[in-house]
Amino acid sequence: MSGKALLAHSGGPTAVINSSLLGVVAEARKHAQCKGLYGARFGLRGILAEDFIDLFAQPEELLRSIGSSPSSALGTSRLEASHADLSRILDVFAAHDIRWFFYTGGNGSMGTAQEIHTLAIARGYELQVVGIPKTIDNDLLETDHTPGFPSAARFAACAVRDIGADNLALSNQVEVVEILGRNAGWLAASAALARHRPEDAPHLVYFPENRLKLNAFLSDVGRVYKQYKRCVVAVCEGQLDENGEPFGADVRTGSRGSLAQNLAHRLALLVTQELGLRARSEKPGLLGRSNGAHALSSDRAEAYACGSAAVVAAVEERGGNMVTLQCQRQPYVASTGLAALSKVAFLERTLPAEYRNAEGNDVTPAFLAYAAPIVGEIEAYPRFQ
Repeated sequence: MSGKALLAHSGGPTAVINSSLLGVVAEARKHAQCKGLYGARFGLRGILAEDFIDLFAQPEELLRSIGSSPSSALGTSRLEASHADLSRILDVFAAHDIRWFFYTGGNGSMGTAQEIHTLAIARGYELQVVGIPKTIDNDLLETDHTPGFPSAARFAACAVRDIGADNLALSNQVEVVEILGRNAGWLAASAALARHRPEDAPHLVYFPENRLKLNAFLSDVGRVYKQYKRCVVAVCEGQLDENGEPFGADVRTGSRGSLAQNLAHRLALLVTQELGLRARSEKPGLLGRSNGAHALSSDRAEAYACGSAAVVAAVEERGGNMVTLQCQRQPYVASTGLAALSKVAFLERTLPAEYRNAEGNDVTPAFLAYAAPIVGEIEAYPRFQ
């Protein structure tokens, strides 16, 4: 089947999403049946507005530079497509002879890709829909991990390491660090990679998979502070108490549901109020999502491979699938595979119980064995003996 191809990005950008774009462009140029390749500006909104960039017309040097830059050069969106939107999208595809559609995103995006795939079949429109995985939250099923997660995890670990160094130098204080991840604790867990000595930060790690009683949290902080005269806490932004509430933090509602705005700040206030300890909060937030300084070359390479594999899948008429990463760890080797969009659409992969300790306040060795090969070693800072 020949025709034109379209690439669109969805959801939050990452440090390596443009590497996936570069992989799509490079692979698509190898196949004569691909008569053109467009990029939709700002995701689905760009498709609905027919606002496209001709990716084949871009200079090679510019593409290479974009491929190594963070965030999304095409732009992205969180538009939740209605049935009318989906119908309009297929109309646009037909008008431009789009026969290959590559959609880069997370579980919600894969759900939209599945809906487009299903609607195209119902209409009898020949279209190969292939999902390209992308999310720093690492919450996609069927793949070992998602491009973007390793770099964001490295940022989280380095941020907590550096906050811990500050906490050690000026002790007698509790630091609560709020880490992205929404309903999945993968990034918060990755902060534990910063720890080289028992007394290193983070001293406590909390995951949204475990509801957290305030008294248990305060008891944990008090115990650590008594031992070290300081404490650094890593907590996922989606952490809730036993009643399903964010400890009295302010809440905002967006396209992906409700989320606390100032969770770490609220927990730090509670530490001071209930334990009488000096406490402050840190929220690196978006600094880590598209942070180019901590982008891993291996993460870029895997993102590129996912983009390339998506084109191969379309050429082989294996649409209706998402590209996956399959990995072995000793030695570490990554390869690509495919999983049906229906197996990943709108589903979340949370941090497994075997990666969380029994108390729900730290990771297990099994998580470190999983994460260390894809995030890399986090350098320890020297100290006087």
